[in-house]
Amino acid sequence: MTNTKHAVRPPNTGKARYIMIGGFLGSGKTTAVGKLAKRLSDQGLRVGLITNDQGRNLVDTALLRSQGFATEEIPGGCFCCRFNSLMEAAHKLTEQSRPEVFIAEPVGSCTDLVATVTYPLRRLYGENFTVAPVSVLVDPVRALRVFGLETGGSFSEKVLYIYKKQLEEADLIVISKSDLLDANRMERLRGAIAARFPGKPIQAVSARENRNLEGWFETLTAEEQSATGAMEVDYAVYAEGEALLGWLNCTVEVSAGKAFDADEFLKSLATQVQAGLRAQKAEVAHLKMTLSPNGGLEEIGVVNLVRTDFVPELSLRIEEPVESGQLIVNLRAEAPPDALGTVVREALQATAAGFPSMKATLDHLEHFRPGKPMPTHRFERAGA
Repeated sequence: MTNTKHAVRPPNTGKARYIMIGGFLGSGKTTAVGKLAKRLSDQGLRVGLITNDQGRNLVDTALLRSQGFATEEIPGGCFCCRFNSLMEAAHKLTEQSRPEVFIAEPVGSCTDLVATVTYPLRRLYGENFTVAPVSVLVDPVRALRVFGLETGGSFSEKVLYIYKKQLEEADLIVISKSDLLDANRMERLRGAIAARFPGKPIQAVSARENRNLEGWFETLTAEEQSATGAMEVDYAVYAEGEALLGWLNCTVEVSAGKAFDADEFLKSLATQVQAGLRAQKAEVAHLKMTLSPNGGLEEIGVVNLVRTDFVPELSLRIEEPVESGQLIVNLRAEAPPDALGTVVREALQATAAGFPSMKATLDHLEHFRPGKPMPTHRFERAGA
């Protein structure tokens, strides 16, 4: 039997390990990052996490910090365009807790991360880091639709250009949420990915059910990223694809005269947002919301929606009734940003009306389209 405590530890080189887990919006990156971080922390390793987004006030950051992990957030652009900020975040974490492993979660709408992030890391900071193979996660139901194996909501071709480029540059393609597919559907999906990207290693895992994680984690901690050439990217199409996506982040203060069921509130709000998106004929990439109760409670409620025709899912529950708290909403969808703002405002109003004496006060709201990607560095190869 494999000694898993030994197998998933990074090699003892005196350098910090840099692990990047990518994938399109809604593919399950944050859940996977949390699972890997816990596994390494349980082995006594110091772990630092770096989250990334086009805007501020990330659900991912709140969720990972609630699990006790040292986490830095890089807002205002993807890692490729904020490379210096990535290095500053690593330095800040080093000053705080001296991590032996950094796990980075890039923006789900970004690609070309090998040429613009891991190759610059290896070339410019190779004395400080060893770099793991880049994993790209795919939501299996979304992927079945992208590859034409099943019908259902999807994105326009320029958005799918980014999706497919992410898979093209992956060192390892990871089919996440494998518990959603039976053996036949999984075999068909594996075949479609292998036909489109021949030679790519493919693994299927389920973080929720702790299925097949050991082999993947061993790859991330024990193997080095290969030094193949960077892929070709049409940055005009890439920019147009990102610009089709609407981005919304907001924080809301929620309070009520009578304690309310936080889980029911989150589910109701997600359902209202979903209905609004359907009315706009908008395909959601990911809706994530957290509710953090006031008053020192350590619990946090989390709800996710990863497809417009899917069911909102509670991934973390709050057991006790709540009188007040802070809500964070992150919504990404192929729709005009102002339409997302309208959907969220109307959903908040409708949801609050269903709970006695509830007030939902917008503290901050921003909605926008991502700007044109302009990498700080872009290297065709890892070495000089």
